[in-house]
Amino acid sequence: MLKVLAQSLRENRKGAVFTVCLSILEVVFEIVIPLTMSGLIDYGVDMGNMDKVWYYGLILLFLAVMQMATGVLAARIGAKTSAGFAANLRTDMYHNVQNFSFANIDKFSTASIVTRLTTDVTNVQNAFNMLMRMAIRGPFMMLFAMIVAFRINRDISMIFFIYIPLLAIVLFTIVTRVHPVFRKVFETYDELNNVVQENVRGIRVVKSFNLEESETDKFRGISGKIFKGFSKAERMIALNMPVMQFFMYSCMILICWLGAKAIVLSGNNSAMGLTTGELTAMLNYAMQILMSLMMLSFVFAMITIAQSSATRIAEILTEKPEITSPASPVMQVANGDIDFEHVGFVYASKADKKVLQDINLHIRSGETIGIIGGTGSSKSSLVQLIPRLYDVTEGVLRVGDVNVKDYDLKTLRDSVAMVLQKNELFSGTIRENLRWGNPDATDEEIREACRLACADEFVESFPDGYDTYIEQGGTNVSGGQKQRLCIARALLKKPRVLILDDSTSAVDTRTDALIQKAFKTYIPDTTKIIIAQRISSVMHASLIVVMDDGKISDMGTHEELMKKSHIYREVYESQQKGGEEA
Repeated sequence: MLKVLAQSLRENRKGAVFTVCLSILEVVFEIVIPLTMSGLIDYGVDMGNMDKVWYYGLILLFLAVMQMATGVLAARIGAKTSAGFAANLRTDMYHNVQNFSFANIDKFSTASIVTRLTTDVTNVQNAFNMLMRMAIRGPFMMLFAMIVAFRINRDISMIFFIYIPLLAIVLFTIVTRVHPVFRKVFETYDELNNVVQENVRGIRVVKSFNLEESETDKFRGISGKIFKGFSKAERMIALNMPVMQFFMYSCMILICWLGAKAIVLSGNNSAMGLTTGELTAMLNYAMQILMSLMMLSFVFAMITIAQSSATRIAEILTEKPEITSPASPVMQVANGDIDFEHVGFVYASKADKKVLQDINLHIRSGETIGIIGGTGSSKSSLVQLIPRLYDVTEGVLRVGDVNVKDYDLKTLRDSVAMVLQKNELFSGTIRENLRWGNPDATDEEIREACRLACADEFVESFPDGYDTYIEQGGTNVSGGQKQRLCIARALLKKPRVLILDDSTSAVDTRTDALIQKAFKTYIPDTTKIIIAQRISSVMHASLIVVMDDGKISDMGTHEELMKKSHIYREVYESQQKGGEEA
């Protein structure tokens, strides 16, 4: 996990090294200060020698300034380095998510990915900043302070061998008990983000059913679980301070008692035992040793919080896209021919039932193919295999007479345009959204695509026309308008294959017919696959495929299917009857 995360340091490695070096220098200056203070007391104050007072005083001033300078510089560089590291983590995760296939995305919920990109990265950033400074200061301060303390008085310094292990055991026990609690809390964060995301995206539905209070109760329940988890963890971590203070002050009392006895017995003579200045230094070193342990306890607590986050981040970074381009890919799609040969497909390798079974379908370039079937008949699953959003698990799928697995992914997907029933518009102008299909499209090409998709009329009726701002998710346009803009966006790709996955369901039958006519006239060489619920949307297709339970139940023209397919005939008659009643 650490090796995976370390790869995101990159340009921040030097900053991390500088921060560590400056933190060590800061510790060195801090360690020398008590020794200098001891000299000031013993050779200056006790002897009434002002020259020594000035001498040691100036040294103390220099050490204090240097300690402050190294500390401030270490804090500044450390903050910048940790922020850069966090930025790289977010970028690397986001980049990897963009390369995920649908199968990879299915493993992680949207809310979970958002939590990992935000809360988890912040936790790792804070822990990394603390590691560069406190995790370095703590051990070095303890080591240097112990060495100097033993040089001053070995007997009194033996106290540290009693206190340090006891304190370390107590702090380690607290930290190990806190870790599982924090892990559970961060998993609950995913639930919280999911609830918020669903509520915000579906706020119109919530309000139309008057369920604001129900959604608030759901949010309050999950938020309460997070509150209880954090409260439990914080109660455990809060034990750090009183435990630390107990050990610190009891240790200092014991040093004072033993030190006072040593001073009295030696007559304040360093050669005979201990001096007042040395006792002062011992107390300072005791404070530094115990404070270094406290620093380490905070580091362990922060690492405990960040460990779960780091694991979740590493899961995203190490997730390998299941669909990639081959080593020597085909870089051009010759035509829009599509061939399914005994194709089978399952979403999960251990699934009991196949989503698609033994699909044999041959489509010639330029043909218009209609696909109908009931809910769950796997119509969408079938067409998602063409641009390799998922890979076939059995058989062979060819586009342009080449196995889709042999193509460069970008080449294949640039040649296949898909318009989904619930396609997305992104925040930005209409023009910017349409140029997703072709970043270099001219204004004339944009207007032509909108005309073919029957979107030009309503776009030009907006005060700002093609510069009209689209809110996130396209919430300020109707469902039919959104679908027509998505069709126009797909047409700008000038694809070899155009797939409409129930993407005219929100437009009226007249507009649907105009769009189909435009396709036939203006993109005759493009293979068009139309998934629809309405028979009228596919009845003029070259071939109509009837799907049922993941299999091709029947196929043929409208007239042929009316004679031989009871499923097709039932759908047609029910729609005709419904139309007559309407």
